[in-house]
Amino acid sequence: MISALGPRIVRSNVVAAEPDSTRWNTLLDGLRVEALTDEFLSRVLRLPHYRDAQLPAAEIRRTGEQSFEALIRSLRSTHPSGAPADSEELRSIKLDIATDVGVSRARADIPVDALMTAIRLDFSVLWDALMALSGPDDAPLLVARADTVWQVVDAYASQTQGAYIAERQRMTTEASSVRQGLVASLFGVSAASATVVERAATALGLGADQRLSVAVAAGENAGALRVSIALAARRGAEVFTHPFADALLAFWPTDAQPGAALHDLGERSAALRCGLVDDVVGLTGLHDAGELALELARLATEADDTALRLQTDWARLARSRLGADGIRLAADVDAALAGCGQVERERLVETARAYVATGSIAASAESLFCHRNTLMNRMRRFSALTGIDLAVPVQAARLVVAWA
Repeated sequence: MISALGPRIVRSNVVAAEPDSTRWNTLLDGLRVEALTDEFLSRVLRLPHYRDAQLPAAEIRRTGEQSFEALIRSLRSTHPSGAPADSEELRSIKLDIATDVGVSRARADIPVDALMTAIRLDFSVLWDALMALSGPDDAPLLVARADTVWQVVDAYASQTQGAYIAERQRMTTEASSVRQGLVASLFGVSAASATVVERAATALGLGADQRLSVAVAAGENAGALRVSIALAARRGAEVFTHPFADALLAFWPTDAQPGAALHDLGERSAALRCGLVDDVVGLTGLHDAGELALELARLATEADDTALRLQTDWARLARSRLGADGIRLAADVDAALAGCGQVERERLVETARAYVATGSIAASAESLFCHRNTLMNRMRRFSALTGIDLAVPVQAARLVVAWA
């Protein structure tokens, strides 16, 4: 049989017994994803195209762990017949992982044959580990399951290969398309002229009042955005992209229909570490929206697990812009509190933070597990020391920005 991984291995002459699901699942329970991934890395990094590629070992480890977890779940028997598990949820997980691997390897210029060689290692690593866990009495079981293991890995290889080829095609289109040049003109140093905007709208098939969503992911966060774009493209959606020196911008027509490819892309983007600007009206607003999304993306930290938006992260944006001008918003507050003891200073600061976050005495007291009178006393003490009345929005706003 010829498959994505090449000819199937020659079968043993040992007669296969009926599948023993209980024993098979016990063997699978003995597999350790971390150990499998370590062995995979030791082998794959010997391959020339992986050893010399601009692909971090941490990225290979991340996708390797996800792949082995999904493969083991696929091999686990959930039926008396010994048939492997293949729920809709698991199929979706495997497709996402295959897309992730295919896209990242395509972008790293890993040749497709090198990619297939690497995935073939998944089979050998899994099989060697199963052999190490088994005993002499397990030989018939292993023979009976060898074809299943191969088929599961081969199906994963086919999905990865499909994602890889699609991404390479996308890369070719991005490099050669006249439309991409028009997209680039929309994100120049200054906003594009009305003539250029009109030409771009015609070429991209977008109306003058088309509602658009814009996402920008910076640095290593760009990979996750690329995967989301690829998943939408597999469903026939068209997403427009533009590369910055250190970031990737994507924009697409906003779709409010749940289940639609572009709607799902919006949902996925909202869960990424990126800058996100929703509901941009037409291409004329795209330049400013792109700059804002890029600025937000560069403010993202490892602590962020969702997209940064102007509506929710304006204070962080304001702090960044003011800081760039050398303005220290809370220097006087820090100085005023410096004379307090450490415990009192911590109590006053946590009180101020809680109140500016909620604007409510009751909610703040509840979050700090103290009586409202205690909270009000601390607020008065904070005001006496710093001169900032937390109950006055225009004064409290300075702390909101300084502590963002």
